[in-house]
Amino acid sequence: MVKRQLLLPKVKPGIMRVIKNHLLLLVIIGVSFALRIYQVSSMPPALNWDEVSIGYNAYALHTTGADEWGKSLPTLFRAYGDYKLPVYVYLTVPFIAVFGLTEFAVRLPSVLFGTLSVLFTYLLIRQLLRGERKTAIAIMCAALMATEPWSLFTSRVALEANAAVFCVIAGTYFFLKGLRTINYLPFASLFFGLSVWSYNSARVFTPLFLLSLLVIYRKEIIKINRKLSVFCLLLIGVFVVPMFSQLANPAGRARYSEVQIIDAGTLAQIDEARGSGCPRIQCNKVTYTLSRFAKNYISHFGPKFLFTDGGSNYQFSIPGRGLLYLVNLPFFYIGLVIITSWALKLRNGRERRRESLVLLSWLLLAPIASSLTREAPHVLRSIVSLPMPMVLSACGFIWVVDKLKKSLRLVTIMIYIIVVLMLFENYLISYFNDYGVIYSQSWQYGYKEMTDFVKENYAEYDNVVVSKKYGEPHEFLLFYGVNSSAPWPWKARDYQVDPNLNRFYQSNWYWVDQFAKFYFVNDWELTEDRVRENQFALESGGVVDCKDKKCLLVASDQDFSKVWKKLMTVNFLDGKPAFEIYENK
Repeated sequence: MVKRQLLLPKVKPGIMRVIKNHLLLLVIIGVSFALRIYQVSSMPPALNWDEVSIGYNAYALHTTGADEWGKSLPTLFRAYGDYKLPVYVYLTVPFIAVFGLTEFAVRLPSVLFGTLSVLFTYLLIRQLLRGERKTAIAIMCAALMATEPWSLFTSRVALEANAAVFCVIAGTYFFLKGLRTINYLPFASLFFGLSVWSYNSARVFTPLFLLSLLVIYRKEIIKINRKLSVFCLLLIGVFVVPMFSQLANPAGRARYSEVQIIDAGTLAQIDEARGSGCPRIQCNKVTYTLSRFAKNYISHFGPKFLFTDGGSNYQFSIPGRGLLYLVNLPFFYIGLVIITSWALKLRNGRERRRESLVLLSWLLLAPIASSLTREAPHVLRSIVSLPMPMVLSACGFIWVVDKLKKSLRLVTIMIYIIVVLMLFENYLISYFNDYGVIYSQSWQYGYKEMTDFVKENYAEYDNVVVSKKYGEPHEFLLFYGVNSSAPWPWKARDYQVDPNLNRFYQSNWYWVDQFAKFYFVNDWELTEDRVRENQFALESGGVVDCKDKKCLLVASDQDFSKVWKKLMTVNFLDGKPAFEIYENK
């Protein structure tokens, strides 16, 4: 009997390679999403005041069509006077509609932006680079974007900057894709336009980077269909023109005025130096700004910022840890040398020179906005650099591997992967086990627990006095009070029209001293004498009188148990007291 054989179609090696690359990319994206979504509601350990502000304003939009100030569909959210840009807030609305006003709903858009940035990094590098190594570099860039601290940490926090990173990467990809298939160009205009309404650094970076792309690809752009070109220009103009108009008024510049290089202290130092004999030509605002800018700018490329110490702000990175894995230090600088040499040498070919100019322009323009501020180098303000550090590291590593003998290549790659995995594991252990405990105070941990207690007992008291020590207590009470069933299921409209709402502007900030039965008092006003007297002064004027009323006091870590009755202590995750809650005897 003749056995029949099942004949399978032969698959070409090239097709198999493509399938393997796509499967590998799918695994990287899956890992990227898992790393970002895992315990995202509780790590970082609490929402900070910016995240709470974003969430509450999105909730207000969802329920009333206006922000917390009662302004309908704003293009700039006043919030605390820091004037947040609108993209992240509006994109949070549907998540709050589905999941409610929760930590998960507020941080989920950032998780998705971070994951999509990994995907579009791969697509961008595949579109930009030429040669047989472009897929290997693209895969490595995506893997690094998924796992390195800079992109991973910021993708787990509700950050407007994370939206801007995705929009810039996607905009660049669609621009390059559109040079070959013109129907993609409107998407480039859309994403570049959205980036300048996502984060302030992009308002500096995007116009400059877009201008560099227009110069680099000017010959291709001239050949594009005129009607489509006009449409794309009008579309980008819809976003950019209002941006410049907005920057012309104080509200649009409010955030920068708080962080700019020159402040009152700097001016006093300059005047003092002049009084000590420093020539005016040397000691003036221009020379100081230029010298400080240059120092700030160079620091963004240093190993201390990128590979060892990282940033100084506890809410954007783990202090004392680099933003990139130390093993990539030599490959980053090798990649920088390679890209720079390609840009400067014509013999590498026209396409290679242009692709290197795109990468170099991106890398050199990204730190400008951050360098104009006092706290540079700054993790968040220079985040539009992503994914360039990963691209340079990948280019440097692939170049080194190609220079090795074939017998050493596989060994080198395996050693590199093992080292990266070890560093990655060490980072995750530090992040999930230690970081939250050590820095819970920096995340204003305890507000949720305090609010839960207050709302359960709210009806029993005439006044509730809350310390301002940890910043913006009113916003946390509003945020965490929304989903309570009793006794105070706050609605956004209730707050907007509350007759007891007392807001005032001082020191470039909007402060809240009162709403409903709540009074918010500076921590230095909460002394034992004040507590004994049952009177507390408000910063805006007036006094909270608890002499003939039953009052609840939410202090910081002060001990008033001798004069008032202690009801509860809320601790930070390291065991230190965050809030002490009392009632008058």
